Amino acid sequence: MAQATGDVEREIVVAIPLFHRFTALDAVGPYEALHMIPGVTVRFVSVREGEAVTADIGQLQLISTASFTDLPNPHIIVVPGGPGAFTAVNDAALMDWLKKAHITSTYTTSVCTGALALGAAGLLEGLTATTHWEAYADLAAYGAIPTETRVIQHGKIITSAGISSGIDMALHLITLLKGEKVAKMVQLLIEYDPQPPYDVGAPSKAGQELVEKTRQFSEYFINTLPAN
Repeated sequence: MAQATGDVEREIVVAIPLFHRFTALDAVGPYEALHMIPGVTVRFVSVREGEAVTADIGQLQLISTASFTDLPNPHIIVVPGGPGAFTAVNDAALMDWLKKAHITSTYTTSVCTGALALGAAGLLEGLTATTHWEAYADLAAYGAIPTETRVIQHGKIITSAGISSGIDMALHLITLLKGEKVAKMVQLLIEYDPQPPYDVGAPSKAGQELVEKTRQFSEYFINTLPAN
């Protein structure tokens, strides 16, 4: 995948910020695709290097490999979502880092409700953007125009829909960085060949009854999360 000329390629640093109650697949899905690319380094970042950050239900943790201070200018930002995203927008350390890092980033991206952080940072005003379908109203409150489209790009800002769409977004990023051939190789390498048993992966496909039942199920899930 590297250049055949022997030239040394610039290292591309991807930063995935972690916050309490992030959704694991939002962060790990893009990581699995992006870290395979020669010349790309993926770092999980939080307030302190070595911090164990707990995912949504409290049964999984990721360890940050850099602090916000250590990594102020990553080339690519991938903000995950999760139940904690609604309070993460009030995390001064995270939001200050995101606003400053965006200034010099090549691409600033989000998965699922990670888009709310981009909105809170003032990056989505007047733009079509996507997030988890349950958070469309929250996204609109930041001046964005929510849409069901799975991956949306406006210049260097890329948003992707709920949870699993982070893999699609990562493959889109790889295409931008290294070209279609490399992206296809990564897709094959991770055997990303979605064949879900039911074609109900978006509200427009699911029907109103299933959407409402899923809202109730989601509310139950949120209300049963551990206190800490």
